[in-house]
Amino acid sequence: MSLHIYDTSTRAIREFVPVEAGRASIYLCGATVQAPPHIGHIRSGVNFDVLRRWMARSGYDVTFCRNVTDIDDKIIRVAAQEGVPWFVVAERNQRAFTWAYDTLGCLPPTVEPRATGHVPEMITLMERLIARGHAYASGGDVYFDVRSYADRYGSLSNQKVENMRSAGDTDDESCKRDPRDFALWKGEKPGEPTWPTPWGPGRPGWHLECSAMVTKYLGPVFDIHGGGIDLVFPHHENEIAQSQAAGDDFAHYWMHNGMLKIGAEKMSKSLGNSLLIPEMVQKVRPVELRYYLAVPHYRSSIDYSEEALLEAAAAYQRIEGFVTRAAEVIHDVDADAPLPQAFVNALDDDLGTPQALAVVHEVVREGNVALSRGDKEAVARLLAETQNMLDVLGLDPRSPQWRGTGSDLSPVVDALVAVALEQRKAARERKDYAAADAIRDRLTAAGITVEDTPHGARWELSR
Repeated sequence: MSLHIYDTSTRAIREFVPVEAGRASIYLCGATVQAPPHIGHIRSGVNFDVLRRWMARSGYDVTFCRNVTDIDDKIIRVAAQEGVPWFVVAERNQRAFTWAYDTLGCLPPTVEPRATGHVPEMITLMERLIARGHAYASGGDVYFDVRSYADRYGSLSNQKVENMRSAGDTDDESCKRDPRDFALWKGEKPGEPTWPTPWGPGRPGWHLECSAMVTKYLGPVFDIHGGGIDLVFPHHENEIAQSQAAGDDFAHYWMHNGMLKIGAEKMSKSLGNSLLIPEMVQKVRPVELRYYLAVPHYRSSIDYSEEALLEAAAAYQRIEGFVTRAAEVIHDVDADAPLPQAFVNALDDDLGTPQALAVVHEVVREGNVALSRGDKEAVARLLAETQNMLDVLGLDPRSPQWRGTGSDLSPVVDALVAVALEQRKAARERKDYAAADAIRDRLTAAGITVEDTPHGARWELSR
């Protein structure tokens, strides 16, 4: 079985056939940086990071583009409330998003374009649309003419134009030919940033920027466009309309992840129910939070509860425990060991992470049995399978992401704890149990848990 994914545009699961053999191009609608990220935002990053990793493991050369919307109505509104320039708000929150993606183990995108850096491409796209009769300038604004594309507009969200309401993206709709027309460009307003265009100074509309950026980096036709299910309409619907009306084939597949909710409400800043990433990683470790977000199928909704979060953390710790114990017996893991077929089948079936992680847990159970039997050959095989599966999911506890590298002090801590454990071992061998216990107590006080095993003492940071 090859990779099959659910395509929102056809409302069916389709076999993935890339535009170019051996290559995969993915565009993910990234952050609008008016506020720092909560776990609902970062869920999308984790889901598409797993997709990217799986496609790379499947042999594709992946180009992953994730944009930043660094200018829009919300950013301008927050800046006005705080009395600071708009770019201060955008820069501060973009750094917060980058930190959150990095903290949860998301690989850096191949390219991460900002909207404000692509105004020339936006102007070119508007000129193409006007020349084709699909857009018009009016009162300093530029609008997409929905009626000029009425036979196809609404196909992604399965709506008919006649049943749609006003776009609601301007204070005054008197400049529009039809209330459903959406703004490609917004004319100059006092106190707002502007860029020059042939139709006067102004700033980008939300939808225009993504079409301009994706075309620049992935071309007029590419494989997958992704984002949250809340973006299907109007954002993604408008992206399709303006890009295809301009003559671009655009995305061949549309993938959308489900929302994260608290009770019956979508998580959002406006509801005051956001769970920001710095707060979340005080409750559980970053790798455990990633596990929590990766376990549900990407298209399902998640109803957040702290109980479910802690259950996910405990489940990950069971996996981690096997990997840690097995690694004390098997020092070299075969990174090229084949993945279990059930795991492959699960991810090829619309990125089925629940089924894939069920396979991980089954292999871990077999591994623990092999450890108890002292079957070193079986432990080596099962450890390799486990770590290779976890690597695809970005959850391998032995990866540099979760062990710490570079300026991190973990190598120093490793060496110091090793010295303490050697002294404790020596004390036990000379039957000085009081000294051995004192060393263990000092380590416990320092936040280090020591466990005696048949293969010697092992340690970990206390949770």
